[in-house]
Amino acid sequence: MINYIIVDTANMFFRAKHVVRGDSLDTKIGMCWHIMFSSINKAWKQFHGNHVVFCLEGRSWRRSVYDPYKRNRDAVRDALTPKEQEEDEVFWNAFIDFQTFLREKTNCTVLQDGQCEADDFIAQWIFNHPKDRHVIVSSDSDFYQLISDNVRQYNGIMKHIITIDGYYDDSNKELIDKKTGEHRKLAEPEWLLFEKCMRGDTSDNIFSAYPGVRKKGSKNKVGLIEAFADRHNKGFDWNNLMLQRWVDHEGNEHRVLEDYERNRMLVDLTQQPDEIKQALNETIDTVVNKDPIQNVGLHFMRFCGVWDLQRISTSVPEHAEYLNAKYVN
Repeated sequence: MINYIIVDTANMFFRAKHVVRGDSLDTKIGMCWHIMFSSINKAWKQFHGNHVVFCLEGRSWRRSVYDPYKRNRDAVRDALTPKEQEEDEVFWNAFIDFQTFLREKTNCTVLQDGQCEADDFIAQWIFNHPKDRHVIVSSDSDFYQLISDNVRQYNGIMKHIITIDGYYDDSNKELIDKKTGEHRKLAEPEWLLFEKCMRGDTSDNIFSAYPGVRKKGSKNKVGLIEAFADRHNKGFDWNNLMLQRWVDHEGNEHRVLEDYERNRMLVDLTQQPDEIKQALNETIDTVVNKDPIQNVGLHFMRFCGVWDLQRISTSVPEHAEYLNAKYVN
């Protein structure tokens, strides 16, 4: 059984950007690299990694399915001040340099396609390796739907490990829920996915399939819990909820089931169209068969020198181990 460390690359780098502090851009970028490399190294050692997979973003196919998808992020970028835009450009250039380094100077698998998101590659990689173990390095809760007996998540920003059994710190000690005083548990992944498909996702600009729906129903109204319990039988509770209709602020009528199925395509990481799955698999098959890279440790030392990563450069052999590890299956 192989242990794959799968990195949600842009998420880790740009989430780190929002938590680091520094007097200069170079210092902030260096700290982002430190969080990125330290998180991967931690996951590699703690979960006995055999190979690292870096997943990168493309322009998502989801925008052609649902035009508002992530449009809110365009508005945020447009609202940046000139100074913020300049800083963003410097960070993006650093990230592009990192991508080039990964592709050309390491033996990690680096996955990117112009129409797919990193999330798609992460899910497809796991689907293609069902008998292996996977650690998703990301702070994104979207991956909770993938967590299972052989899939866990390491949030390198918060230093939390999320498993099917609950939350742990990076020393593998149970995290305590402040409300209950007990071990913090993860809700059933299938329920989390269902609830998200119904409620939408404001961070990705995905609107609710049924605005205002209650989690638990009342005597006269079915809620999400009752419909979820009836999802296999598709009986009264399921249909009572899914066949409801509502009118939006522009006067357009919606049927819950139709919006739920739309959201499911956008949110459920097993529901990509067949042509997208084919593109994912073609990219994966091509990249895992690339020619091996030599002198990875030397290349990494040079990368550290370019970005003045003094703390990381003191432990080059540790990082070179996972950067040099070839694909195995």
